[in-house]
Amino acid sequence: MRQERAERTRAAAVRTTAAEIDLKGYDGTSLSAVSKIAGMSVGALTFHFPSKNDLANAVWQAGQSLLREAVERVAANRTPPLLRVIELSLVIADLMEKETTVRAAIRLSRESHTPSHWSDCWVPEVRRLLSEAHRGGQLSEDTPVEDLTVLVQYLVDGTEAYLRARRDTEQGYGSAAAQLERLWALVLTGVQDAGALGRNPPPARS
Repeated sequence: MRQERAERTRAAAVRTTAAEIDLKGYDGTSLSAVSKIAGMSVGALTFHFPSKNDLANAVWQAGQSLLREAVERVAANRTPPLLRVIELSLVIADLMEKETTVRAAIRLSRESHTPSHWSDCWVPEVRRLLSEAHRGGQLSEDTPVEDLTVLVQYLVDGTEAYLRARRDTEQGYGSAAAQLERLWALVLTGVQDAGALGRNPPPARS
């Protein structure tokens, strides 16, 4: 019974801290605010998490755990590798929309309060799957795997920015995953009308 109560206390503290970090960032989160919102004393909170950094690390680990589970689940599928890349990005978008700990972990990473970048747990798998897709003929021969990997990162990072903008406005938006799926349709089919701009791409900026 005591062990279960301790686990509930820790879980409540992590959930509350994640919500505070998601809204206010690391610097805007305090132990006193977390304890008040979670309905526990500061002493009870610091018994389990002696410092704010310990709490933030628990939030980071919780968010990363959800992302790693998603990577493992998608990687185990037997669908073509390019489809798995798309699926993984959509699953991440869904997690960012629904899981406070994931959003908080991303914010901690962006504010440089984590041991690694939040995308380090999924970008290598995207790169591996895209390399496999390239070898299997699912990508055009002149599509650089590294550039496409960066594009996936941009799409996911843009989804996170979209979610934060949506939270700060009353304007109606659709789900993040649905919007990302539409963007993938553009990526896969292209936007240029045949012959409209000629065959030459725009010059790269130095």
